[in-house]
Amino acid sequence: MEGLTRWLTIEQLSEAASYLRRGDVVAFPTETVYGLGANALDAEAVRRIFAAKGRPADNPLIVHCHDAAQVATIVEPWDAVVQRLMDAFWPGPLTLVLTKKPHVPLVTTGGLTTAAVRIPDHTVALELIRSAGVPLAAPSANRSGRPSPTRAEHVRDDLDGRIAAIVDGGPTGWGLESTVLDCTEVPFRLLRPGGVTVEQLRSFAEVVTDPGVYQEPKGPVRSPGMKYKHYAPECTVIVVVGEGLSAKIKELADNDAKDGKDVGVLAFSEHGGRYSGLLTLDLGSKYRLQEGAARLYHLLREADTLGLDTLYVEGMPDKELGMAIMNRLRRAAGYRVIVT
Repeated sequence: MEGLTRWLTIEQLSEAASYLRRGDVVAFPTETVYGLGANALDAEAVRRIFAAKGRPADNPLIVHCHDAAQVATIVEPWDAVVQRLMDAFWPGPLTLVLTKKPHVPLVTTGGLTTAAVRIPDHTVALELIRSAGVPLAAPSANRSGRPSPTRAEHVRDDLDGRIAAIVDGGPTGWGLESTVLDCTEVPFRLLRPGGVTVEQLRSFAEVVTDPGVYQEPKGPVRSPGMKYKHYAPECTVIVVVGEGLSAKIKELADNDAKDGKDVGVLAFSEHGGRYSGLLTLDLGSKYRLQEGAARLYHLLREADTLGLDTLYVEGMPDKELGMAIMNRLRRAAGYRVIVT
């Protein structure tokens, strides 16, 4: 399909839906990141997602639905606790892992007997799913391992000529993928942090955090974004945490610059002045982490556009939205984290 990817506006959703109904792959905006959608019940269409992304086949996909009735066609009946989570956070950036129905292809679920499902909080995404008339398996619309796309242009950079169409819905809101919660055992298990925080989830259910949130998991995984390298630019990413992080970053970056390397720093707005003489990318205010979440992937891609060899990143505490940002940064850095 080299060179044949259609660029569609939100006024052309009917055309995008027709591509999906015939088994093609279409990128579309959600409130988290751009998704790469195909009919979740069509095994051949789902395989086209994996081919376009270069994604390992044992990495499960999230099925996007437009309402609870459509969710019920994908997974077995759920209990009252799950229903309360749905009522509280859907539509929104929360994915629930539940037992799949037999007709859902195993290629969609990474060979698992469970399916990850959510209802996105984005008018374009919801209208596209309704118009297509099928639930959409939709991982992030990037080449596997790259930073997820938060703008249609990011999708084009990675997948032009590899998919049928891209729906341009402007920049996404959250900027990080959804929270993934495994509800198939008690206590429920947080597999991937996102816009719905573990603190919020614990108001409704007993929740434990999977070790894979903080480290590379071993063996089969039940959620996307866990097993393989993700979110990484071409340059080397190094995360620094602790009270002395600014001084450490300045020391390391200055030394690299003296060695002739092109170096950058990804820092909070309040700390930009600490890195004089160094290229500094603004992550947003440390008091408004939603800014950092929305900017993160764009800035990781910007590091490559600038031709950086190394990007040093200010870390943050693993609580509330900071847990989700740190999860993505650890993986982008290949777990290169310096503690001061």
